[in-house]
Amino acid sequence: MKLKNIFIASIIMLIASSCAKEESMRSLIADRLNRSAEQYLLMAESLLSQPDKLPRNFDRDELVTSNSAWWCSGFMPGTLWYLYQYTSDTKFLEYAKVYTGRIEKEQYNTGTHDLGFMLYCSFGNGYRLTGDMAYRSILLTGAESLITRYNPAVGCIKSWNSNAKWQFPVIIDNMMNLEFLLWASKESGNPKFRDICISHSDKTIRNHFRPDYSSYHVVSYDTITGQPEKKNTHQGFSDESAWSRGQAWGLYGFTLMYRETKEPAYLEQAKGIAAFILNHPNLPADKIPYWDFNAPDIPDAKRDASAGAIIASALVELSTYVDKELADEYLKTAERQIRTLSSPEYFAEKGTNGNFILKHSVGHLPGESEVDVPLTYADYYYVEALIRYKELKLK
Repeated sequence: MKLKNIFIASIIMLIASSCAKEESMRSLIADRLNRSAEQYLLMAESLLSQPDKLPRNFDRDELVTSNSAWWCSGFMPGTLWYLYQYTSDTKFLEYAKVYTGRIEKEQYNTGTHDLGFMLYCSFGNGYRLTGDMAYRSILLTGAESLITRYNPAVGCIKSWNSNAKWQFPVIIDNMMNLEFLLWASKESGNPKFRDICISHSDKTIRNHFRPDYSSYHVVSYDTITGQPEKKNTHQGFSDESAWSRGQAWGLYGFTLMYRETKEPAYLEQAKGIAAFILNHPNLPADKIPYWDFNAPDIPDAKRDASAGAIIASALVELSTYVDKELADEYLKTAERQIRTLSSPEYFAEKGTNGNFILKHSVGHLPGESEVDVPLTYADYYYVEALIRYKELKLK
């Protein structure tokens, strides 16, 4: 009887410990979403009098802004939409509409592959939450603009414009813009958008990835043969290194491709990329990557909060498509990333950090651009990760 009582007491303690852990995560996520909301109200209010401006970063105690043509223009409005979804506060609805409206003209922009980031994070979230048909029209126009960059001979959407170095450069980041086109295919009923996404994804699996599931940043194609002419890692340490945000883009991109197509090859690709990231000997214990997995000055290399946030958000979703063992591994890592990003080391106090949420992201270290600064896409994917985790685990 005594042993039985001890056993029962042990089970109760384990259950209590598990519940306490969940409650702790519940409390953490609620607190950080509330504080993120406070911070982004300050951000939104600070730029209201500058009608063409959007936040870009905060460097040397100065807020750096951009116009709508900057590739990150959609992230701040997108974060406002997410915070409106969380709070139901009409202030966020009003501000989200204001800042989303500042990007409207980019629906006609055929000079960039980043329309998914620019339009789908802003107008896409707005349409999802409001059903505003004007947003739908803008998005479908933008999708038509984006596919003008598709080359059937190559089978991909061109990322950057041709230059002296690359004929037809395709970057791993471009996987993220396919979600926009997949939406357009479903919404319009036109399969051309989906077909382009499948072609682009298949070519990316074939040519961007190494046997260990790490990826190059840039693959340039010969426009006549459609074959790769160069493989580089422009924003990483070296061509053969694993630039962390690039690995994050790949993980997220193939996860969303599986969600929308249910093609097993895309799930296997996402799982392979996840295994590369999670099992890499240079992934720190707190799970926030160095800016490049092969940076020469590890463990003193810069960390990239944006890569950590993107990976966390992707892992939460990917956990819903795999067996329990993998799901537990993915969620354990995502939880550690969320906890780390929510710590004082990364999470800014109200009114500091240029009113950005997260500190310590790395844009383009070799180019000495946006190094160890807050960035809008780090905030966007952090808030998305919090909401995804909350909806999956804390209902």
